[in-house]
Amino acid sequence: MNYKRILIAVDNSISAEKAAKVGYEMATLYSAEVALLNIVEPAPPIANPDFGFTPAIIDLYDNSIENSHVLLKEIESKFGNDTKTTYLSVMDTATNGILQQSEEWQADLIVLGTHGRTGLNHFLMGSVAEHVARKSACPVLIVPNKAEV
Repeated sequence: MNYKRILIAVDNSISAEKAAKVGYEMATLYSAEVALLNIVEPAPPIANPDFGFTPAIIDLYDNSIENSHVLLKEIESKFGNDTKTTYLSVMDTATNGILQQSEEWQADLIVLGTHGRTGLNHFLMGSVAEHVARKSACPVLIVPNKAEV
């Protein structure tokens, strides 16, 4: 395959950093451009719809988006090596956000890490990487948390 558009999904974790390193190495190998994606999880639903979005919730969202951009800039500066990079900060659930952005950005490959949850944690939390791999229209490279990169 010839990957020209690689979407790298990251959060603020060691596994995401490993995925970013591998994703940028793939981009260099294929002379591809990169989209760094960070999902900002939505605030929990408000019990009473009459309250609407309070200024505190709006500030929380603004800070989350700002923090997301800071994270993406840090990752690009650490691994980017002059690779053309697009920043995507999206408010959504992790799985849906990754799948939707990969389609909208027309990614040829998705790269993401896995936290390596097992047992009850895996059962309760599920695996974003697993869900993305099952539902994605393009190949998915999952970088394990235990990977030495």
